[in-house]
Amino acid sequence: MGYMSEYIKRRLSATDLESELLKLISQYNKLMETFTIVYVSAIGKPIPDVALGADDYYLIHDLIRDIDSTSVTLYLETPGGRAEAAEEIVKCLRSRFEHVSFVISGEAKSAGTIMVLSADEILMTETGSLGPIDAQVKIGRSVVSAYDYVEWVDGKREEAEKTGKLNPFDATVIAQISPGEISGVYHALKYAEDLVVDWLVRYKFRHWVTTQTHKRTVTPEMKQSTAEAIAKELLNHSKWRTHGRSIKIGDLEGIGLRVVKVEDNPKLCELVYRIQTVCRLLFTSTTTYKIFATEREKVFKQAILAPKGTPIPAKSANVANLDIDCPKCGKSHKIYAKLVDDPKIDVDLRKKGRVAYPKDNSLKCSCGFVIDLTGLRNEIETKIGKKIVT
Repeated sequence: MGYMSEYIKRRLSATDLESELLKLISQYNKLMETFTIVYVSAIGKPIPDVALGADDYYLIHDLIRDIDSTSVTLYLETPGGRAEAAEEIVKCLRSRFEHVSFVISGEAKSAGTIMVLSADEILMTETGSLGPIDAQVKIGRSVVSAYDYVEWVDGKREEAEKTGKLNPFDATVIAQISPGEISGVYHALKYAEDLVVDWLVRYKFRHWVTTQTHKRTVTPEMKQSTAEAIAKELLNHSKWRTHGRSIKIGDLEGIGLRVVKVEDNPKLCELVYRIQTVCRLLFTSTTTYKIFATEREKVFKQAILAPKGTPIPAKSANVANLDIDCPKCGKSHKIYAKLVDDPKIDVDLRKKGRVAYPKDNSLKCSCGFVIDLTGLRNEIETKIGKKIVT
């Protein structure tokens, strides 16, 4: 039986799954003699904050503030994000721990890949993947791949040189791009490359003494040239074809990067896949979109759900009627939130088929999905200046 089937069959609640995750982290720590942080994003959820950002650095910094260990392991799943945030997280880990490992069983793309290349040791499962290194830059209202942006601009420049003109749409877009913006994007790409080369030489290769095949002594120049070659390969988007390309263990070994294969250790393999499975179940059964967890504490970021078609009540209101659809099955839930302690409200609204606002902020759908209403509650209480009475 697969781990997913096992957990589904056990019918664990969201609270049970959270407890299971912390237990698995504890078991991993004992097996590998390390301190583990699980940092996972729900890559498929269309939420901007899923990407790696500055706030993630502050949370990780807080989680390791008083940890007494020389070794840290970061179990990582991320679509990528800000290279600056990746650098801050790496600096934080390196300032506190002598040995840093990364475990990859899902996706760690873009800035996530940059982070992973700062490790002393990279552990990967068959399902794990990195991606081409790149920087994410803000252009107008959007955050885009620096490489894709540069490639588009260079392509239009070549087109203009060959034909002497551009189509009206492209010409309009190009006219809005400033020289400083283009320069910033080029610098962002070089910044990502420089981080990778520096970290490979300083950390991944620091214990590399002799070559594997010919047993030759490894010189500083060899480490530098190998790091530059690996970075160049990971920047070679013409090879990988797409920013979202999955680069697996075999691909990494093919460009000269050594990786520990998790499947070679059965006990380790089971723990890693169980951690991955529990995180996926939490993402599919709740509104959680980002998980930070150690064996003793956890921080779950929840999506904020606004009530469907219902405005925030006026400050004079005594109750807020909320219609909320389940993101998983679409079922509509009609609830009410009292803003004054009046039992008559309960009687009147229950007759109309409404259900009282849940005391724990968790709205449980019949399909098993748990909708976290904490963000909605904060929004209502902040805007009207009253507390919800439960």
